[in-house]
Formats: sequence, C-alpha cells, structure tokens
Amino acid sequence: MGRLMAAALAISIAQPLPAAAPAVRDTQLAAMAARLFPALHGPLAGDARDRRVAACAGVPDCVVAAAILRDEEREALAARSPDHGDDVRRQVDGLNDILRVYGVGKLPRYPLIDGSDAPFGSEAFAAKVADAVVMAGAQRGDPAVGGDISLSLALALLDANDKNAAVAFEPLDQRYNAAAIRRARTMAWSRYRYTAILVLGVGPDDLETPLSAKGKVNVRVAAEQFAKGAAPFLIVSGGAVHPRDTPHVEALEMRRALIERYGIPADAIVVEPYARHTTTNVRNATRRLIAMGAPLDRDMLVVSNASHIDAVASPAFVERNRRELGYQPATADGRIAPTAIAMKPSREALRVDPADPLDP
Repeated sequence: MGRLMAAALAISIAQPLPAAAPAVRDTQLAAMAARLFPALHGPLAGDARDRRVAACAGVPDCVVAAAILRDEEREALAARSPDHGDDVRRQVDGLNDILRVYGVGKLPRYPLIDGSDAPFGSEAFAAKVADAVVMAGAQRGDPAVGGDISLSLALALLDANDKNAAVAFEPLDQRYNAAAIRRARTMAWSRYRYTAILVLGVGPDDLETPLSAKGKVNVRVAAEQFAKGAAPFLIVSGGAVHPRDTPHVEALEMRRALIERYGIPADAIVVEPYARHTTTNVRNATRRLIAMGAPLDRDMLVVSNASHIDAVASPAFVERNRRELGYQPATADGRIAPTAIAMKPSREALRVDPADPLDP
C-alpha cells in the first residue's frame, strides 16, 4: 500500500495544481525554503523534468534521480533571474546535492556527520526515500515549494531524515542575541583591542557529555580574556555536531558555562549555534559582528586549544576556506598566544552558498 501511495503522489506532484487547492502553509517548510533556497521559486524546470518524473511510475529512487535538475535546466533557470544568476546556480547545485546524498546515496563531503542515518543500500534507506516522496506529494500545495517537485523533494528528504538544523534556532538574533545587539548599538568600539572573542567549540566523545573538557578550557580562556577587557563581547560558536546525533549544542553549552561558572552577563554573549566546521565558525561569527554593527577594520580574537589554533593559523586553513567557501571570511592577523589568534573579519562572509545544506 505504501508503494501505491508513493506512486500516486509521485506522479501527481509532476502535474499542475488544481486551481482550488487550499494553500496550507507549513512554517518549518517555509523557513527551510527561505533559508536554504531564497532565490528558487517554483516551477524550477519545464516539461522535460516532469516527464522524467512521470516515467518513473512512482518508483521512489527513480523519482528522486529524475528530479535532479540538469545543467541546461539550471542555466535556463538562472537566465530567468539575470541579476541573481550566480545565486540561482549555487542554490540549484545545493538542491541537487541534497537529492543525491539523501535520495540517491552519494557520499557527502563530511560523511561522519552528514548524510542519512540509514546505510545506503539498506531497507531503512529505501524507506526514508519512499517516505520523502510521500511527504513531497502531500506538501506540493504549500506556498513554500510552489508545486515544484525538485524543491519539494529536497526539503522532504531533509525532513524525513530530521535534518532541520538550518532553522532550529530562528529567529536567532531575536531569540538569543537581542540584548547583545541592543548593547552593541551604543558601543564605543575604540575602547577595546578586539571587537569580540570568538570561542570555538570542541565536541565530546560521547552523547551524554554536554561540554567536553577541551570545551571547558576554551570557555575559561575566553572568560580570562574578557575579564582583562580585551573585547566587549564573546561569540560562542558551534552546533550539535560531535559526536554524530548529539543532543547538545556547543554554543548553548558554552553560553551556559560562561554565565553560570564565570558570571559573564548575558548581554555580553552572542550565540552562533549553526557552525559545524572551523571555516563556518569564523564565517558565522563575522556575520554576527556585521549584524551588531561592529567595525570590520578591527580584529576579533579567536580562542581554542593550541592544536586547533595551530590549524587556524596554517596555510592549510586558508586553502580550506578557498575550497569550501570560495573566499576568506577572515584573515589571520597575528598569533597572540598558543590558544589565541587575532583575525580580521571580511564582509565576504555575507556571501551565501548552500552547497552544504545544513550549514547555510
């Protein structure tokens, strides 16, 4: 019965919506679409893509593969928005990558933390793909996807795998950072050597530990720098990443420790709970500084354990930023101590590239 339902829904989402279809809006779906694919609005492709899907006769893995936009379809879509063509291309590539990783079984860039929890080729993996096809059919009338099968399937595959971390903390600045942002509006930045102290997370080795021993040391180092008056704010950065499926968010656990153990006022702490890699720790911290109105001609201080800061200071980190982000979100500006390095933020950090759909 499940296969028949999948077949019916997979075929139906390739067809035009009935004029009287009710527009039921899923707020999480809308938030995911807006955050990951702001330049993509259905329909994304023409009749050729829909014929590919219909020819699958509802077989879930075939439907997902058929929904992957081809190069010519991507270019045609980009041509419809010439002012935002590059954004469209990047977001189509990100959408296609979701379909390939979660629907076809492509190895993700970071297999230890990304991809389906069900092994590729298993019945469980096939079941998640079939579930996503059913979900995509059910949500095809939602304004967030505009009836487009490719967009709907990509979002459904993330949802079927509970990979919704991209919007888990929204609206971020209103929920967590409002007090710090208000304080920043009247900040005399020139009184401080650094605009902020960026505290990098270090995940524990087990699912039960909220904050690792190295993470606790990082918090202490940051608290000491704050007590010296090095910067007016601390930015705690890190998501629920290590180990895989941990329920603990590094940024929130570090914030808790700063407040409860060191008495740091909440309006001096900025939460950045999305980053899953050091590259995006730096990028996302820079974005928060921009949101606060901090001057970008002044350094931020990045603190972590010595081996982590060694990596940040290395030419390999510059190359990794170039390879994974396409730019440098900040540049090293002098090692201050074994556990700290000054970095000058760049407005380039505002560039969006959803090639990694969980780290927008």
